[in-house]
Amino acid sequence: MTPTWLDTAEAVDKVFLYIFGISLILLVLITGVMVAFAIRFHRSRQPQPKEIPSSCLWLEITWTLIPTLIVLSMFWYGWQGYLSLTNVPPDALPVKAVARQWSWSFVYPGGRTSPELVVPAGRPVRIAIVSEDVLHSLYIPAFRIKKDAVPGMTTHVWFRAPETGTFDLFCTEYCGLAHASMITSVEVLSPDAFADWLQKPQPEAGLAKGRQLLEQYGCLACHSLDDSPRVGPSFAQLVEGQKRAFAQPPDTSQKVDRNYVQRSILDPASQVVQGYAAVMPAYGEKIGEQDLQILIDFLLQTADSSAGEQPTATETQP
Repeated sequence: MTPTWLDTAEAVDKVFLYIFGISLILLVLITGVMVAFAIRFHRSRQPQPKEIPSSCLWLEITWTLIPTLIVLSMFWYGWQGYLSLTNVPPDALPVKAVARQWSWSFVYPGGRTSPELVVPAGRPVRIAIVSEDVLHSLYIPAFRIKKDAVPGMTTHVWFRAPETGTFDLFCTEYCGLAHASMITSVEVLSPDAFADWLQKPQPEAGLAKGRQLLEQYGCLACHSLDDSPRVGPSFAQLVEGQKRAFAQPPDTSQKVDRNYVQRSILDPASQVVQGYAAVMPAYGEKIGEQDLQILIDFLLQTADSSAGEQPTATETQP
């Protein structure tokens, strides 16, 4: 029978421990027999070789039947675990995971978004995984789940967190230059705390909304707000009126203004800052006009407010 929706970690661990236990027993048994035979039939004990029968029916039946039963038992445990991983409980919370170079975004019923996967303890969660660009893979080791995010299709996985806490979430499919930075967390809250978080309104404008959009669109995976080096230039250097030099087109420069920031978001390959590679994906079809203008306001205001506190440079762009 199909298990009654075992937790994913329990389903995987049962199969792993069973196969590991069988393998350990076989290792000890086979090694022991080898050592015993090496001692028993050593030349010093058996100076004269003895004839060995050409066949032994009971022995052949034994070493065929027992391994077959062991392998079939492994298959049975594996099949039960597979059913637990693929049969989603009907009360599972639906969450959409959006993968992009090089960040995650999670969308909840009602439209709330978060750069971290926030879930309630004790309730199953069904994740629909999509990719906006290349292959990615969602991996949460604490709950023993891993599923590829494939462009053009939706994949699914589910898990249930038994208790509150914070757990790592990785991308385990190489997806480009900043693949190692595609890390976020799973925040497991109590059911009441999760309900409060889900109903809490998100900012609609202003700096708080701008910061939330940076996280939602994955900008902070490659750009910093504090001038620390990353794959792309720091947003702290995006000071309006400053001139910056480009490697593409060669030997060109431009002052920072709203038009420049907008073009850098929608078509970043058109002007590539010196010292950086042209790896940023274009957001022309991925970001709405309202979100775009809020982002531009946030970037220019944040850079201007920090211009007097941090050293500035001209060879940067968003």
